[in-house]
Amino acid sequence: MSFKQERLFPCSPGTERGSSTKLSSSGDKIVYTSGRTVIIRDLNHPLLTSSYAGHVKNATVARISPSGYYCASADDSGNVRVWDLVGEDRVLKREVKVFSGKIFDLAWDGESKRIFSGGQGLDKFGKVFTIDGGGDKDITGHSKRINAVSIRHQRPFRAVSGSDDRSVVFYDNYNYSKTITNHANWVQDVRYSPSGGHFVSVGSDFKVFLYDGTTGDTVAEVPKAHTGSVRGVSWSPDSKSFFTVSADRTVKLWDAETRQAISSWTVGPGVDHQQVGCTWAGSEGIASLSLNGDINIFDQRTGDRPSRILPGIQTPITSLALSRDKTLFASSSDGKVVAFSSSGEAERAKGDGHSSKILALSSSGDHIYSTGFDDRVREIDAPARSFTSTVAEIKPQPRAIFATKARLVFALTENSIRVVKEGRDLFSLDMTKYSPSSIAVSPAGLVAVGGEDSNIYLYHWEQINWENVQNEKNKLLEGAKEPVQIQGHTSPVTALSFSPDGSLLLSGDSKGRVVLYDHGQKSEIRAHNFHTARILSLAWAPDGKHFASGSLDTNVFVWSIKPNTKHIALNNVGPGGISAVTWTDERTVASAGADGCIRTFSITFAE
Repeated sequence: MSFKQERLFPCSPGTERGSSTKLSSSGDKIVYTSGRTVIIRDLNHPLLTSSYAGHVKNATVARISPSGYYCASADDSGNVRVWDLVGEDRVLKREVKVFSGKIFDLAWDGESKRIFSGGQGLDKFGKVFTIDGGGDKDITGHSKRINAVSIRHQRPFRAVSGSDDRSVVFYDNYNYSKTITNHANWVQDVRYSPSGGHFVSVGSDFKVFLYDGTTGDTVAEVPKAHTGSVRGVSWSPDSKSFFTVSADRTVKLWDAETRQAISSWTVGPGVDHQQVGCTWAGSEGIASLSLNGDINIFDQRTGDRPSRILPGIQTPITSLALSRDKTLFASSSDGKVVAFSSSGEAERAKGDGHSSKILALSSSGDHIYSTGFDDRVREIDAPARSFTSTVAEIKPQPRAIFATKARLVFALTENSIRVVKEGRDLFSLDMTKYSPSSIAVSPAGLVAVGGEDSNIYLYHWEQINWENVQNEKNKLLEGAKEPVQIQGHTSPVTALSFSPDGSLLLSGDSKGRVVLYDHGQKSEIRAHNFHTARILSLAWAPDGKHFASGSLDTNVFVWSIKPNTKHIALNNVGPGGISAVTWTDERTVASAGADGCIRTFSITFAE
């Protein structure tokens, strides 16, 4: 068996209220960071989107060199990594420890040889270094952290930086030249025009200033620029215009010569639509970033709102579920559910959703069910991509759910199984002998519950009409008195899954052990011990002959039920850990986890 990565559904950029988030671009690709992951996202060809996960600490900014051969990325521990973009191996060219502290911005020179870095060190705030080694120089002139840096790409080289000390510092050949004190508050961004003739600074004082790119002299202030903190600025390729984004939720395009607004867009209401970053992205043009992680694309010719919005997930993905129409739904730790179509389009589920972390999703075909820290089980209409009004309150807090094709939802709490349908509580089974941790239901209605005591408990009811379960309570209670107990684990059972025909049962535990059972014979068929950390997800392929496991160890393994068949190891495919795996078709498995990305892999099975 073998595999090949098919596509990446990228996470959204990480944002922080009150701070600027640095986006960059190279052609039609935009580059940003989220957690420890660097995303290179192609706006026109989603299949060409890629990621880099070489940082140990959270990445803060990434920029592609003018040559297009390298990318430099920095993190919040002060490391800058320069890595190769040619090929899939992402070979590291150089790693530089700038200082002990967070780096907020990077800038390449026009020859792709030198990098200017700025941030928050203990006793220094910036450094210039070459990617081949040697020529490193500490930057002086600021008394507080540097928020933004930019380099003039033409000789003679000039550079600028903006800081929390409210100043812009101008450098001649990377040597301190002068301090500019136009701003009355933090300088959030500075950016040179592609021609090198001008640069712009923006700040938390709502102001925008234009400067001469060669001398650093102030040319003019842009009048009445914004009514909120200005978080970012980016130039058009022809250097004739630039645009700014602000916490006032507006994006404005300016004529560089007249300093008059050409266009103005209001993104939306509320804090979530505060604008925190921007970049001019090739043929797509103006791209801005909202606080909620949405990437907004604007057409200069039409409209008073974005022409396209790219939503996504900013926080760890907690669960995956596939609807009947092959749409992949993902839930996040901040309470969002996003639907990803097979074409790569993403859409956030509309309506009243969860107010806090979502723990699990489960599919019944045209409906997706979710549960979370808000003690609710909610229903999503999959074709409409919208939460319905159907909601059930489950107390104590649900730990896991499983939805059947009949739209019965089995909700597992710390001391019971609750069965609900269309928001109605149909049946409750109390558990006093053990603490449950995971659940799965077979097509025939056999319920498997994994326990914190390392055992699996099978609840079997014969001649039960699951469509009319409300009238079957007595049979349900009687049948649940003596569950069948299966042993085979030495740690809590954290994941369960029945094969499509219900004849086989998979289980995984907190130590990484995966066990395949013939539950009819109450016997273990095979055990696998290749994972090194907690199993969080198990999923059967539609053929019922293969299955996948996902773990906190960042790995996904694909197995065959045939004896003496080598498994496929998808190593390190989920930075921070894998929380969910599912099959999207007969030969494609999807995985997701802590980095907020979904990756799909085509699997070639052994003959």
